[in-house]
Amino acid sequence: MTGEPNGLYERLIADLDGAGARYRLIDHAPEGRTELVSALRGHDVAQAAKCLVVMVKIGKKQTRHVLAVVPGDARLDLQAVKALLDGTYVAFAGKEKAEELAGSMSGTVLPFSYDSRLELVADPSLLERPELYFNAARLDRSVALATVDYVRLAEPRMAAITG
Repeated sequence: MTGEPNGLYERLIADLDGAGARYRLIDHAPEGRTELVSALRGHDVAQAAKCLVVMVKIGKKQTRHVLAVVPGDARLDLQAVKALLDGTYVAFAGKEKAEELAGSMSGTVLPFSYDSRLELVADPSLLERPELYFNAARLDRSVALATVDYVRLAEPRMAAITG
């Protein structure tokens, strides 16, 4: 399985083309782990946009979900995400919930949110690289996207979320 549910790959490419984004596609062996796919794509792991879905509880009644985007060589600081949302509890979202919100399977999550229930937060250290690499909602194809175009199109909330 290449992980291409509901035409998310086609939607991404249409959005990139429609916005005049500078990107290129990279075909490779199916792989979803950041370190391994970075080697297949031929770039430093730090240039990968690692995408993680996080669940934050706000008190006892409200739950919010965050799509955290960090450099591939960085660790997500869950406590920073919790503090950012004034949460009382934070954890990685379960696989089923993460895939539902992201619209694609684990290992293929885009650094874009196409679900209003998923708030996009990116670490500012991503801006240090001229180009970001990520799986294109499938395991066998990636996108290398100009960082300025990523920020312009995705409009992520920028916050220090690496530790």
